[in-house]
Amino acid sequence: MNAVVVADLERDVGVTAEGLGLITAAYLFGFGAFQLPLGVLLDRFGPRRVQACLLMVSALGSFLFAAGGSAEMLVGARLLIGLGFAGGLMASFKAVVLWAPPERVPLFNALVMVFGGFGVLAATEPAHMAVAAYGWRAVFAGLGGAVALAASAIFLLAPREKPDMLSRGGFRAQIAGIAHVYRDRTFWSLAPIIAGTCGAHIALQTLWAAPWLRDVGGLGPEEVAATLFLMAAAFIAGILLAGALGDWANRRGIPLMAVVEAIVAVFLASLLAIVLGLWPPATAFWAVFAMTGQMTILSYAYLSAYFGSVLAGRANTALNLLVFLGAFAIQYAIGGVLDFWTPEDGRYPEEAYRTAFGGLLALQLLAWAWYRLYRPRGAATGWGR
Repeated sequence: MNAVVVADLERDVGVTAEGLGLITAAYLFGFGAFQLPLGVLLDRFGPRRVQACLLMVSALGSFLFAAGGSAEMLVGARLLIGLGFAGGLMASFKAVVLWAPPERVPLFNALVMVFGGFGVLAATEPAHMAVAAYGWRAVFAGLGGAVALAASAIFLLAPREKPDMLSRGGFRAQIAGIAHVYRDRTFWSLAPIIAGTCGAHIALQTLWAAPWLRDVGGLGPEEVAATLFLMAAAFIAGILLAGALGDWANRRGIPLMAVVEAIVAVFLASLLAIVLGLWPPATAFWAVFAMTGQMTILSYAYLSAYFGSVLAGRANTALNLLVFLGAFAIQYAIGGVLDFWTPEDGRYPEEAYRTAFGGLLALQLLAWAWYRLYRPRGAATGWGR
């Protein structure tokens, strides 16, 4: 949404470029910093109560953003929005583990992410049209109301967790669960390749794909926008395909992580094509990149089965935190590499992108080799432990 209301914030609140960056970072900080506490809360209290409370926090942040009269107030509001939305995906994954048949977990996880993909699409042209028609303050206030209604519906209508579905014990026991996850060899065998794949996808699709398409692909603004829309649609299609593949593999006794390995191979091949600048059709390679970048969410279903439903929330958020940190590190590092070249007319040379993306690909291949070397026996023989 920030990209849609940039001009409005500059005009109405006097936000500078630095302020816009801080407003965006506040959301991401709130979202990321809450991942580990989120896992503890999900396992201890269940997704119904936790998600309802968090969405109310996000609704409050939306109302405050709508009323914001200074950059500082907007930063605080975005921090609350990020905190409130921190549980959207992980709470849903936890609910799937509790209520869905184990063999259908990958499919239901994928369906959850598809709705998130529609949200990504809604935050582009539809949001722009709403802001143009009603103003950014009214849109954020309306979103706050919609989120509050969703929170109420979840609290009142979602199934109540049974006591044996929840983790028992005090604070130390909950923290010990996180430590157990982070000490587990199986977790660390797959964490680098999953965090690297998902993180690379987030870093490139949300930031560096557009400059590449402009500087290397030579596309104009409208063509770049059309390609980004195609990538968003490919992302949704990929998530649906991941769920279907996971369901299909389970029915045929094919190990879930074998499917993930194949997906990662296609993802790396698309990134290699982009690094080499194979053109045309670069748009097709970016579409494949977007489609496969988050299909590795199948590994969350594997971890849930491996650690069991009581630890599923902490296991998934432990991995999600690494994905989040990986995306930040990759996004920042690519910018640092590009800065070694002097842009001409605001455009970086193809060599700069090839070096930055090539370095990313090399790290991905190392993570792939790490997984192949240390992959757990359960990944080759079944769904979990």
